[in-house]
Amino acid sequence: MGANFEEIDEARKLLGLGGQATLKQIKQAYRRMAIRHHPDKAENGAQAEEMMKKLNAAYELLIDYCANFSYSFREEDVARAYPYDAYLRKYRHGWFEGI
Repeated sequence: MGANFEEIDEARKLLGLGGQATLKQIKQAYRRMAIRHHPDKAENGAQAEEMMKKLNAAYELLIDYCANFSYSFREEDVARAYPYDAYLRKYRHGWFEGI
């Protein structure tokens, strides 16, 4: 299954996500919205059922997109993903050198 940017963007907005999200954040957003709109808990059952269908489709789309995303394992990309680790390496391992 493939999707274009507009479909991905609509799905993330439906789940209340910003421009970037981790897989964990996507799952948390889905759970939060599913609890809010679940037909068994909502007062308006028919509307809630339709909303749950949309939420399920959005979640599946985003999970599929993440599952098929090509990750980079280059050093500069890993450093960008974990800037705090690079900071620690720089100062922890070289802190007392030259003193």
